[in-house]
Amino acid sequence: MTQALVDQLDLLIRARTPILWIRSLEEERVEALLAATAQRLGGRTLLRWDFVSGLEGAPNRNGEAARNPMAALDCLASLPLEQGAILLLKDFHRYCEDAGICRRLRNLATSLRQGRHTLVISAPEWLLPRELEDSINLLDLPLPDAQEIGELLRAIARATGEALPEAVLEPLIRACHGLSAQRVRQLAARALARRGQLGADDLEEVLEEKRQVIARSELLEYCPSEASPADIGGLEALKQWLNQRQRAFSEEARQFGLPVPRGVLLVGPQGTGKSLTAKAIAHSWGMPLLRLDVGRLFAGLVGASEARTREMIQRAEAMAPCVLWIDEIDKGFGLGGDGRSDGGTSQRVLASVLTWMAEKRSAVFVVATANGVERLPAELLRKGRFDEIFLLELPDANERRAILDLQLRQRRPTHRVPLELLVDRTGGFSGAELEQTVIEALHLAFGAGRDLLEADLIAAASQVVPLSRTAREQLESLRTWASTGRARPASALPRSQNDPEASGSLM
Repeated sequence: MTQALVDQLDLLIRARTPILWIRSLEEERVEALLAATAQRLGGRTLLRWDFVSGLEGAPNRNGEAARNPMAALDCLASLPLEQGAILLLKDFHRYCEDAGICRRLRNLATSLRQGRHTLVISAPEWLLPRELEDSINLLDLPLPDAQEIGELLRAIARATGEALPEAVLEPLIRACHGLSAQRVRQLAARALARRGQLGADDLEEVLEEKRQVIARSELLEYCPSEASPADIGGLEALKQWLNQRQRAFSEEARQFGLPVPRGVLLVGPQGTGKSLTAKAIAHSWGMPLLRLDVGRLFAGLVGASEARTREMIQRAEAMAPCVLWIDEIDKGFGLGGDGRSDGGTSQRVLASVLTWMAEKRSAVFVVATANGVERLPAELLRKGRFDEIFLLELPDANERRAILDLQLRQRRPTHRVPLELLVDRTGGFSGAELEQTVIEALHLAFGAGRDLLEADLIAAASQVVPLSRTAREQLESLRTWASTGRARPASALPRSQNDPEASGSLM
């Protein structure tokens, strides 16, 4: 645990803060934290209560107040005021809707300030009743950091009689980052039962456990990807920029004075490779790719959406270093509305995400994609949220040739089909439309029982109605917006230099 967290807890208890809420799922770590705090603060008594077992930690009182939440609150009242005590109540938030218990907590918030007693409630989430908001202080207990994970793994290894070499320990610590202490113990127990020791062979199992943790959260989706920058045709300026940012995650970059990269916003028409770029970033950087479906953040209960947003942020940071992919951010947050239809929930959720993006220090690289910019608020576009904003245009002639050749070689590695005429016939096509042209041409050739011909590709292209025709006004608006310097072109050359057909006069 960080020293800052320990110091903050000590200060709150020494300042006679009457009631604390420690937000965490890990009751064992909460107990260990409070036990260490009780010892540091002059040997205070640590009592524990839960609904089934009742009171624990007091001589001759074990089992007291079992199945009686109101009686649990009276446990501290029977102790002398000068005797410092900490009472940990587990899952007590479930009983605070009761008017009597709520009133008793408010009374305790006043009376406990006269002595050295502290009431601590452990709960992962809690929608505080309005009347208790000023009576309870919140303290977040984050998941174990690298130091805590290292100490835990060393202790487990020592118990087996074999110390972990640093060459094995360091990758294991990085892999376990984002897991609870209990999950780390369970993984270690399985490794010991299988091989009798911890080692590098456990890395894949740790990664699989992290995938399961993400899947159980229902907020983020773990997206395995085999895509690489080589699978993307064109976008050379964007690729070069991303290559520079990859190096900025190293410790050498920290010593040089560089901050951890924040992220990138990719704006462009559908089918221009925004999603593929997000997948390629994660794979080429060797980081897990987490996809956020913004709709999953919203829940019906008051305050639940904000709680789910906090959970999403915590899980993403726990998986760091990672890539967080926010797909179609312009649609997901419903930007441009006044927030009155949902009581302002969407605006509060967006504000939480924007604040985190501006202040985060963790190695979570955010890749947000948007098809349009008319619904994006100014706060999202200002410097500090993203390192850069890129416009992914419809591919020019050189990029179309590269995309077509790439798509053909993925399916027909030895193809010799000339592409010059096809490149000329597909002006205004997006990358996705070029891919579908190749697939349709292969269907034509396969149905005719012969090899692929140039005529098949041209025939397939003639059947496609490109987005540049159906959404001409939207594309022109996007180009006008980007031309004011608000976004960098993802291609190596300005469109007017490289392909007049793609720069303005759309088919």
